[in-house]
Amino acid sequence: MNGVRQNRANGAARRPLAWVACGLFALVLAAGPNASAGNQKEEAIADSVRLALANAIKDARPPVPTFKDEAARVRYQHWLTEMSSRLKRKLPDDQVRTEFLETAWYESRRAGLDPSMVLGLIQVESAYRKYAVSIVGARGYMQVMPFWARVVGDDDRKKLFHMQTNLRYGCAILRMYIDMERGNLYLALGRYNGSRGKPKYPNAVLAAWKKWEL
Repeated sequence: MNGVRQNRANGAARRPLAWVACGLFALVLAAGPNASAGNQKEEAIADSVRLALANAIKDARPPVPTFKDEAARVRYQHWLTEMSSRLKRKLPDDQVRTEFLETAWYESRRAGLDPSMVLGLIQVESAYRKYAVSIVGARGYMQVMPFWARVVGDDDRKKLFHMQTNLRYGCAILRMYIDMERGNLYLALGRYNGSRGKPKYPNAVLAAWKKWEL
C-alpha cells in the first residue's frame, strides 16, 4: 500500500490499519453467486473482549449520522450519492439501496473502519446479497457465522439476516480482529475469512476496496 492510500485509510479510522507488504499482489475480482464466503473460526477470546463485543452488538441505536461541521456533512452526502450510483445495478430499489448505504457508513465509522473497505469486503463476501448463505453456514451481507449469535448475542441466528444487525456484527468482528492483530489489516482480513496468513482473500478485498474509493 502506498503512502497516499495509507493516509486515506488512517484518516477514515480511529486507529491505523496497516497492510503487511510481503505477499500482497494484484488480484482481479469477479464476485458472483459463489463469492468468497466468510468462515470465521470460533476461537477462545478473553472475557473482556467478549463483553466489549457483546455490548457493541446490543447497542440498538439507529444509523443516524452526526457531523462535526458542515464540511463533513457535505462529504458524507457526496459519498452517499456516488456510492448509490455505483451500487444501483446490485441494489436497484432506491430505498433499499439508500438504507443499506446509510447503515454501512454508520456501522463502519462506528467501528473505526473505512466505509469503502467495508463495501469491498461485502462485495467479496456476498456480492451484496442480503440472504446469502455459504456452504459453511455464514449468513447475510458480511457472511457472519451463526456461532457469533451464541457467543456475543442472544442466540437468535435469524437476526443475522437483518441488515443493520448483520452489518453491526460484521464490522464489530472485523474491528476485534484488527485489534487482535495489532492493526495488521492483512492478517485481520485473513482471520475474518478463516484463512489467516494466506494472500488470496486479503488481496481480493483490497482489489474490491479500490473500486469503492472516491
